[in-house]
Amino acid sequence: MSLHQPEIAESRPKPLQGLLGGIGIALSVHSLLVLNGSVLGVSGFVHRSLRGDKAAMASVVGLVLGGVAVGIIGDVGTPVPHTTSLLLRMVFSGLLVGIGAKLANGCTSSHMICGLSRFSLRSLVATATFFASAIATTHFAHGNDVLGTSGSLDWTLGDNQERQFLGAILCLGTLWFAYTCSTLKNGTGNSSKLVSRKIHSSANLVPNTLQSILQYLASFLTSLAFAFSLRLGNMVDPHKVLAFLTLPLSSAFDLTLAFVAANALPLATLLYRYARVEQPKLGGKWNIPTSTKIDCRLILGSVIFGIGWGIAGVCPGPALVNFGRSLYAGIGFAEYAVWLLSMSFGGLLVK
Repeated sequence: MSLHQPEIAESRPKPLQGLLGGIGIALSVHSLLVLNGSVLGVSGFVHRSLRGDKAAMASVVGLVLGGVAVGIIGDVGTPVPHTTSLLLRMVFSGLLVGIGAKLANGCTSSHMICGLSRFSLRSLVATATFFASAIATTHFAHGNDVLGTSGSLDWTLGDNQERQFLGAILCLGTLWFAYTCSTLKNGTGNSSKLVSRKIHSSANLVPNTLQSILQYLASFLTSLAFAFSLRLGNMVDPHKVLAFLTLPLSSAFDLTLAFVAANALPLATLLYRYARVEQPKLGGKWNIPTSTKIDCRLILGSVIFGIGWGIAGVCPGPALVNFGRSLYAGIGFAEYAVWLLSMSFGGLLVK
């Protein structure tokens, strides 16, 4: 795919890819929650990794290497926004997304998927706000000349897409297999209680080290699976994101991302409601946002985030995946490197 392609004539929605991508996203989100007690919020991973948080670093590395793996599998084309003045738009988009995500304490993954699945009113307000802002920005900044038109539904998986789904399942299967093996080795069916005792024991440092390794592995593999799922659901394609944000008001409207949400949200909600645990299975404390405060900071941050999202069709998770793909493919590196640097800088500007 050319970096300088000025427009797309036709884009076909891909329901099956979206539905399978949604399954992978929900399973990745739930696995990280159950094992580490953490929310799969990519903007938070980026901001915390800059402060030296090792688990967040493992998640960021997982997303980037997931992008590399996507390229190795055979999908080497790195989608970039089809806009003029691309680098300038990427700088502006990344800066606004970074500022907005920090102010609102979340992005599409943490608010729209994780938050809504927990019935968080705060996340509902944030999601509605940044979607409205992104839709308005997309209509203002883009048009059919850039986004083209939407064609008939394509129910095929396409080339190599089944490998993306298998990659996600393999990552999560490996993670749960490692957890099960550690449980059997410790001779207990409730490893989270065992972990809790060992963490407070200064006499046995080896199990604590093993537990830390497993926690980092959980962060890494859930992000790796999340990366495969984002690619499968076409969320890494800025054109499809922007075409979705036009809504049926435009001939460019692409339903693919609606199918992603149609599977990801209900499944994540059901898993959170019926498959929760009393405490993280790998020990430690819950790291789930508890604030219910809906204030100007949340609203303003969501509006700014939505503007940044609508400018380029890029948000933190897909940006990291596409950056990884660019490392392998050699296409789009400057655009996504600039976007990520701008996003990181934007987050640093907010206290």
